[in-house]
Amino acid sequence: MTDEKPLQIRKRPAAEPELSGIPWLALLQPQDRERAVAELRVGDAQPGDYVCRVGKPVTYWFGVVQGLLKMSSDSAQGQTTTFTGLPPGGWFGEGTVLKREPYRYNIQALRKSVVAGLPVETFHWLLDHSIAFNRFVMNQLNERLGQFIAAREIDRMGSPNVRVARNLASLFNPVLYPGVGEVLRITQQELAYLVGLSRQRVNEALMTLQDQGIIRIEYGGLRVLNLTALRSSVFPSQIGL
Repeated sequence: MTDEKPLQIRKRPAAEPELSGIPWLALLQPQDRERAVAELRVGDAQPGDYVCRVGKPVTYWFGVVQGLLKMSSDSAQGQTTTFTGLPPGGWFGEGTVLKREPYRYNIQALRKSVVAGLPVETFHWLLDHSIAFNRFVMNQLNERLGQFIAAREIDRMGSPNVRVARNLASLFNPVLYPGVGEVLRITQQELAYLVGLSRQRVNEALMTLQDQGIIRIEYGGLRVLNLTALRSSVFPSQIGL
């Protein structure tokens, strides 16, 4: 762990290739986009860096340009609960920014990542001036609600195969994480951190999913072949495919 505030300390203006990986920018009117680009900052987070921490005041609305982050919280007993992974294209914390509340979760880099941040005041300015931005934020909130309801269901599941499948499916959400596409760049160890299982057990589950034709394990990542089955945890052998 190198730094609790990698973005604030190592922030810089976003380069053009980085701007192209921010999904909501293309929705804005030219004058709104110009203001947003001028205010956007990006930072390079190293593995273990915290982008934000529980109890800290909100300063930015954050998004992942490259890499992989995790959202988690620590209980009073010292137990860590991981809520979700945050792959490229994902923006998070809009509820916290809207209410200007301290963070109720930790966001930590699992690998070297590029994180973008839009200042809180610019976020609220866009809400006041851009219908397209409002729609994007509403869609985010709606999808996020569904994601966390699904996460509660996953917590109650005893089958490791189903837990791995459902967690993977959440990372292939085209609304929340449009930068992922069909191939998720993730290691088995990173997935183990997100799912809360051992790397060996995650490997077994992935092999089962691959044997069922739901995913294909590729060098440095996973390709989804049957997203419907992955989302529902209904495998082809059970539905006659």
